[in-house]
Amino acid sequence: MVHTSTSCSQSQQDALDSIRTQFTISEDTLLDIAKTFLREAAEGLASYGQSMAMMYVLIVVANQAHTNIPQPDVRKTGSTFLALDLGGTNLRVCEVTLHGDKTFSLRQQKYKVSEALKTGEVIALFDYLADSVDTFLTDSGSPSNAIPPSLAPNGSHDAFLRDNSDLSYIPLALTFSFPVEQTALDSGTLLTWTKGFSAKNAIGKDIVKLLQDAFDRKHIHVRCVALVNDTVGALLSRAYTSGGCILGAIFGTGTNGAYVEEVANITKLGNVPEAVEGGYMIVNTEWGAFNNTRSALPTTPYDNKLDRESINPRYQAFEKFISGMYLGEVARNVILSFIDASPKPLLFGGNSAPSLNKQWGLDTAVLSEIEEAWQGIGRFASGQPSIAGASDEEKLNHVRDVIVQRLGFTDPCQISLADADVVRQICGIVVTRAARLSSCAVAAILVQTGRARCAGSVEIAPLVDEGKRIGVGVDGSLVEFYPRFESMMRETLRALVGLEVEGRVDIGMAKDGSGAGAALCALVAHKQNMAKQAHGAYSHDSITGPPQLRSVENYAYLTSMS
Repeated sequence: MVHTSTSCSQSQQDALDSIRTQFTISEDTLLDIAKTFLREAAEGLASYGQSMAMMYVLIVVANQAHTNIPQPDVRKTGSTFLALDLGGTNLRVCEVTLHGDKTFSLRQQKYKVSEALKTGEVIALFDYLADSVDTFLTDSGSPSNAIPPSLAPNGSHDAFLRDNSDLSYIPLALTFSFPVEQTALDSGTLLTWTKGFSAKNAIGKDIVKLLQDAFDRKHIHVRCVALVNDTVGALLSRAYTSGGCILGAIFGTGTNGAYVEEVANITKLGNVPEAVEGGYMIVNTEWGAFNNTRSALPTTPYDNKLDRESINPRYQAFEKFISGMYLGEVARNVILSFIDASPKPLLFGGNSAPSLNKQWGLDTAVLSEIEEAWQGIGRFASGQPSIAGASDEEKLNHVRDVIVQRLGFTDPCQISLADADVVRQICGIVVTRAARLSSCAVAAILVQTGRARCAGSVEIAPLVDEGKRIGVGVDGSLVEFYPRFESMMRETLRALVGLEVEGRVDIGMAKDGSGAGAALCALVAHKQNMAKQAHGAYSHDSITGPPQLRSVENYAYLTSMS
């Protein structure tokens, strides 16, 4: 018989109170975390080899009064490019058409990346990437796999190249969501793998060359003209669709941010031409590695267990606190501690389920679904009473159904409504901490760029773009799908930078940053190539493609709203 009491027992409540205490972060601590973030960012801007790499990507504008990326100027409508997106469980191949009016259209296909490819030889992984692009260009099996009109074979390559008679290849931008030291728009060395990847013989290699070599081995007439981090893509995509952006941030399987920084602050550039020219650069922070020492992040035993059992212990500390790849595992560890509690179990009568007994068995998507069930939204909204009208018992019945279905319990009678409430609260506590910590990164970037001051600051200098909209582009399954994630972030942001600044922060989804943003970078590379060809200095046989990033003129399309 299913237990129907919705009230937690006193022992369950005591245990929940203990968990809440461990995972709740005070505003003073959050402020200290934001300040530590600023210190580590400054170290990354000053020298190489820091955990937060603060990798400069490309010059944006020179001698401009503000550091907001304006809407990119796509003067020719119908500019079409390929984008290849690798950053997690799936890879995507996209055809992106930029219409020049803040809109774009996209055709895409996803391909699964197996564990064998993630952990095998890097050549096998990149051969698979090349094969996937080739399949996208040639497969006409179903409507979802339909050939993009401008790229379809026998008409596809030919039609594309007829429209672009100056090319002997199809231009492609690679969105590669791993730490890379980028030295040119089409060149970057892999520093380390994250997100469960550990392909062999990849560290220290040029990612673009690995992909281009795979295309060349297979005689595929595609040229990788740009290497893009997904955060940079989110930044550019949001700038294109909204009219301006200063920060692109990913809160999904992993987490990272890219923002616009004054070149004078990137002191590790030394006296290279980029530094002499001044202006601003996009900086890829690699903030997933913030505070690897954990001197500021409030660690719990559940975080320590996750880190110890991960493939990269003591690395990517911030990511392990806030990203979708890890939140389900943190919650699983807490739930198991309730099941295994002694002298008396505190959940499910001491029974477990296959998903709970397996490392990484609890996906963060389940946490989202549990919260949707509690709030009566998503698939639980149709035909159901509103959140205001539904009783706790009705809502917890939906939560219990999710637990039974997603965790693999064979006997629903093992789960009481009180158990469902405990699991719901555990998941909520874990994600709330993630949202609040995510705000620390956003707040720190606002302070770094002069658009905000930390709470309690006595500085009186005027803020950059005071009184104006502050564009922030976000992407990722966590911020997009977890109920109220952005609202929880904003609550913390108000505490860190104040109500007035928070009210001007325009957080918006970066529409397919890894696709549209990559296409914008491909546009830059294409313009560079055409300029080189016009001066007789570009050969299509050259594997290196675009030159080192020195000339601001190469990025004039970003200055149209200065």
